[in-house]
Amino acid sequence: MTNCGSHLRTISNPDGAAILDTKLGKISTLNSTGAYVWGALQRGEDIGRIVVDLACETGEQVEVLERDVRDFIDTLKTQHLLVG
Repeated sequence: MTNCGSHLRTISNPDGAAILDTKLGKISTLNSTGAYVWGALQRGEDIGRIVVDLACETGEQVEVLERDVRDFIDTLKTQHLLVG
């Protein structure tokens, strides 16, 4: 899964991230968990690895995190920030 193109610029810090779509002139903001998932996807990590890592860090149940991560990815696709 990759972002939709070179027209996306991301800046992140421990509090979250902002994604600028230079083609549409649109900014999307992510909380710290969203930024973590976005960064992991950009590094090519698969959903299973992301979920397991989040579960280890947060203590949340894998099943809950998997649903949430998949929902988040669907949202990124809907906003044309992610393909795949």
